[in-house]
Amino acid sequence: MKRTILAKFTAIATGAIMASCCSAIAAKNADVVVYGDASGGVTAAVQAARMGKSVILVSQYGHLGGMSSSGLGWTDIGNDKILGGLSREFYHRSYLHYQNQEAWTQQKAESFAEIKVQRMAAFNQQTQLASVFEPKVAEAIFDAMAKEAGVNIIKGRLNLENGVIKSGKRISALLLEDGTRIEGKVFIDASYEGDLLPGAGVTFFTGRESNAEFSEQCNGNTGVAKKNQLPKGIDPYVEQGNASSGLLPGVNPDLGGNKGDGDQRLQAYCFRMRLTDVPENRVAISKPTGYNEADYEILFRAIKAGQKKKFFKLSPMPNRKTDSNNTGGISTDFIGMNYGDDWNWATLNHRQRQALAAKHRDWQLGLVWTLQNHPKVPESIRQDYSTWGLPKDEFTDNGHWPYNIYVREARRMRSDFVMTEAHCKRKLPIEDPIGMGAYTLDSHNTQRVVFKGMVRNEGDIQSYIGGKAYGISYRAIIPPANQCENLLVPWALSATHIAFGSIRMEPVFMILGQSAGTAAALAVEDVISVQQVPYDQLRAQLLKDGQKLN
Repeated sequence: MKRTILAKFTAIATGAIMASCCSAIAAKNADVVVYGDASGGVTAAVQAARMGKSVILVSQYGHLGGMSSSGLGWTDIGNDKILGGLSREFYHRSYLHYQNQEAWTQQKAESFAEIKVQRMAAFNQQTQLASVFEPKVAEAIFDAMAKEAGVNIIKGRLNLENGVIKSGKRISALLLEDGTRIEGKVFIDASYEGDLLPGAGVTFFTGRESNAEFSEQCNGNTGVAKKNQLPKGIDPYVEQGNASSGLLPGVNPDLGGNKGDGDQRLQAYCFRMRLTDVPENRVAISKPTGYNEADYEILFRAIKAGQKKKFFKLSPMPNRKTDSNNTGGISTDFIGMNYGDDWNWATLNHRQRQALAAKHRDWQLGLVWTLQNHPKVPESIRQDYSTWGLPKDEFTDNGHWPYNIYVREARRMRSDFVMTEAHCKRKLPIEDPIGMGAYTLDSHNTQRVVFKGMVRNEGDIQSYIGGKAYGISYRAIIPPANQCENLLVPWALSATHIAFGSIRMEPVFMILGQSAGTAAALAVEDVISVQQVPYDQLRAQLLKDGQKLN
């Protein structure tokens, strides 16, 4: 099935890769070149620009902010004391926006007075930080920060075939799909996919390491998941009780390994849906083109097995909107549909990713439509979900649907230093911190399997670390010196699957983006490699600019 899907993506992408050069387009150049318009890309670019360097930010989507402006408004952080510098500035600007009563168009500000996000007030008067916000507000803040800093934004996507041009151990230029050549002194890969790593000749890893490789407990195959699990008793076959009829779509015959074994599976992706129940701001959800009832058979069987609610989250956002993320055993995560036997999201080209993201979109819209309309869904459930639709005032140039799919994990650099579970649990020290994390060791499910004759989910891990902050090493965002001397990687950094499960949160991405921008500026100033940046000098600059390191 997955080979067929990949073949379709390949067919869609045929002829899509544009010429590798275009003499009609003049080369652009800057001291620092940031590839990736997500939140950490913006903070990297803004920081380098504030330090007086010329900066080009390549925006693949034409909208700044990544997941932070694509529906992820319920901030996963663990401990807001880790926020400093530009990350704190973003959440503070969000707070200030909602102090203006004119910002509250669909409800009163007082209605959020008692709402907490992970034990922290959604609008914290003491810290003056907001941990909830609308996508359009987040994007406007990122736009303002970039404009104020003088960041040059170029819309385009990397030529994934030969778009990273090297001279010796240094990247000299990036080539975009339209032929635009962007030259720089230091490059920052702020893409969720780590797209610069292959062309830069930097070692990377995808999937899950075995527990044994780094002496971890939460990596590799989890066995049957304890949380976000399906109700018991769901028959795995197309015709219930008839094994010869074949397995339901997306169900594997077994776990595919022992607990703790490593593999190439990726935790599931989804879109963070933004919904509203305000009639005058609501767009009704229609049945997606190509809707296939069979794709929701597990949903129907889960309902018969006893699931009546929590098919997706309805985390409250300002102005009667939601951040609707995955929850439970059957939800918005399109489990197992971001990898196959010989491919994964990171190996696809841009057109193939677009096609796969569209399938995820249609799965989620189909899920909502099914819950609202399908006769196999009890009337009580249909009524519970009938009031929700897409907000008219969000993503107005994209059918009111988020720009970014939630790429929870793709490539991860494999450098001389690797962040592990032990670092996140503070069992091993970090001598060169450039920022902090504090969130749970977290992974979503990776597959559906037959276990004891039932459909079960595998891959979910939620190992709470008590909100205790841990340091993230500078060495984790720089490649081995013998591979590339002028690349920094604040997102697809050197970490194991389960350590990355905590580090990957958007506030931490902003933190590491700022630190990468700082290191890039220092490397440009002293004409040195990123590996040669003195940590004492880097630390002093980070502290000067408000970064929290302990």
